[in-house]
Amino acid sequence: QVQLVESGGGSVQAGGSLRLSCAASGYTVSTYCMAWFRQAPGKEREWVASIYTANSITYYADSVKGRFTISQDNTQRTVYLQMDSLKPEDTAMYYCAARRGGGGCYRDYIDYWGKGTLVNISS
Repeated sequence: QVQLVESGGGSVQAGGSLRLSCAASGYTVSTYCMAWFRQAPGKEREWVASIYTANSITYYADSVKGRFTISQDNTQRTVYLQMDSLKPEDTAMYYCAARRGGGGCYRDYIDYWGKGTLVNISS
């Protein structure tokens, strides 16, 4: 069973940076779409960024493009989300997610979710 454990959340002022990590274990196939989603209070969970473990191709939501960077380590077992120029509207619970195979990391097709790490940005 794949397990995803997030870390790195916290409270920072607007304009600051945070780096989230997602440690994955229990992989049974070589290719996954790994993603970060976030959910603010009273809002739906939304996709933030994705990376394919096989080729490191990345995608970003327009709201974070140019400010956030998703990456993976050489073992393909840890995925990072570097968040710069943070804004109060980035405040949310951030979730790591994985989908087996080469399909996109669409929320309804995610196979595994982490429990989340809280990010709070003050103005």
